[in-house]
Amino acid sequence: MEKAKVYINGRLIGFHQSSDKLVKDLKQSRRDGKIESGVNIAFNEETNEIYINTDSGRVQRPVIVVENGKSKLSDETLAKVKSGKLGWKDLIDKGIIEYLDAEEEENALVALSEEELTAEHTHLEIDAIGMLSVISSMIPYIQHDMAGKALHGAKMFKQALGISGINFKLRTDTESYLLHYPQKNIVKTKTMDLIGLDKRPQSQNFVVAILPYYGFNVLDALVLNKGAVERGLGRSGYYRMYEATQQRYPGGQKDKFEIPDEDTVGYLGEDAYKNIGEDGIVNIESYVGDKGIIIGRTSPPRFLEEISEFGIVKEKRRESSMLARRGKEGWVDQVMITESEDGNKLAKIKVRSETIPEVGDKFSSRHGQKGIIGAIIPEEDMPFTEDGIKPDLILNPHSIPSRMTVGHLLEMLAGKASSLEGETIDGTPFNSEPQAQLEEMMKKHGFRGDGKEVFYDGISGEKLEGEIFNGIVSYRRLFHLVSHKMQARSRGPVQILTRQPTEGKEKEGGLRFGEMETETLVGHGAAMLLQEKLIEDSDRVVQLVCEKCGVIAVEDNIRKRKFCPICDSSKVYPVEMSYGFKLLLDELKALGVMPKLNIGDKV
Repeated sequence: MEKAKVYINGRLIGFHQSSDKLVKDLKQSRRDGKIESGVNIAFNEETNEIYINTDSGRVQRPVIVVENGKSKLSDETLAKVKSGKLGWKDLIDKGIIEYLDAEEEENALVALSEEELTAEHTHLEIDAIGMLSVISSMIPYIQHDMAGKALHGAKMFKQALGISGINFKLRTDTESYLLHYPQKNIVKTKTMDLIGLDKRPQSQNFVVAILPYYGFNVLDALVLNKGAVERGLGRSGYYRMYEATQQRYPGGQKDKFEIPDEDTVGYLGEDAYKNIGEDGIVNIESYVGDKGIIIGRTSPPRFLEEISEFGIVKEKRRESSMLARRGKEGWVDQVMITESEDGNKLAKIKVRSETIPEVGDKFSSRHGQKGIIGAIIPEEDMPFTEDGIKPDLILNPHSIPSRMTVGHLLEMLAGKASSLEGETIDGTPFNSEPQAQLEEMMKKHGFRGDGKEVFYDGISGEKLEGEIFNGIVSYRRLFHLVSHKMQARSRGPVQILTRQPTEGKEKEGGLRFGEMETETLVGHGAAMLLQEKLIEDSDRVVQLVCEKCGVIAVEDNIRKRKFCPICDSSKVYPVEMSYGFKLLLDELKALGVMPKLNIGDKV
């Protein structure tokens, strides 16, 4: 048999005749405490290589060691742990628990529970939840979800609005959000208790019905109850921080916070400064509109002062006030005045706006069932049950089968059972309250075990055919607000170099009509649309071109003459082109390439 290569932290250090024996001996030494417990030993059978990892930064997880199909964590050991005679470190020192990294885990066969153990198993999970991350283990009934959607749900924990910290009033984050009426989760997991999620809640418990509603919730759209929204469902606050300093310039000049006077260059008119106090800073709790002034500021002129008509040097100051961002209007929440590191006066202003859910805002459950609001329906038009319960949110039935988020359905059932029972229900992955038990709770309170109910149409009052599944599930409002993403432009600023519209919402940019969009129009043969999108709406320019040389001609406005710079011919004709193309011709010339245009009569 060929000798096995032995690597330590990716560096080849030698060869060994008996790979199996070496791996077995090293692992036994680690369990006996002769080798550090953080060392991992992995063997790749296909390449006949042994990898020993001792470096920092590896993610490891603890599992119970299994020998000959039997767990090393015996009942006696467990009793000592419970009584406090043994601690976690003792279990590691005794080789009962060991840490595996991703590489060593490839050689391990880990059992979920003691009942599953066979002679082939090498390790046993301390608890099945241990294989999940902190965030993933906060999704109740995750074991019934498709992996991709569970991952999606976990990613959206980071986008959910909630209480980021109870010191939010003192914080000066550039951007922050606050959910106004957060609620505890009525279907919990053990991880939520461990990290204290209920002390910093980030969701609300919605009554959800799964049915189509007049085409307003096609695909991933959701329908919300207007009455619930008016009672505070999903309502949040958005905080934006602005800061400005009184900059010092060479020569002793500096910026000044003040209400600019009429002589100031770029004066914006009396009405623009109506909310500004004498110190130049906006008054607290005053409303700042779209692009409204937050700090009135004047700066010294960029060049030397001009001498006034009386021969006295007068400094003409220019307007440099700080404006609120586009679409981020609100009320002034807080004003702080302090000094920056270099001793300049620094003002920080926090602007608060209330964000009420509107069509286009995004909501998501913890199972990756995300969607945007398609309609907010008046409460009287919402479907209702025999008891008069109206759902807060209506979800499309088609969003469940293809995504296989059975965990979402189970959470709805558990939420309904929980609210009837009046106590929280444990949805911890792999140890959750079983469906049969939830059904028993429902029946105990006079409901059907499967969570379905008869619904009546809120508009016609007619009974809906078939029973509708409904329940209570934890929904999160995400920070993707349509008011912060909405962008439109007719005419606006252009880039200096290419003369094409600027990019980005903040710069009042145009929407990019890219290569793929162009190919679509080419495929349809929509020539006039192509002309409009790529020339008229972008960087159309008319350039004179020499008929003989095919180069861009010169237009001399002083001598009122148009001529070719190469052959001096006056046979030059206007040609419509994109300025980006003209720029390309110039750049080719700079590289020593002479591009020529063949022009003919316009057809």
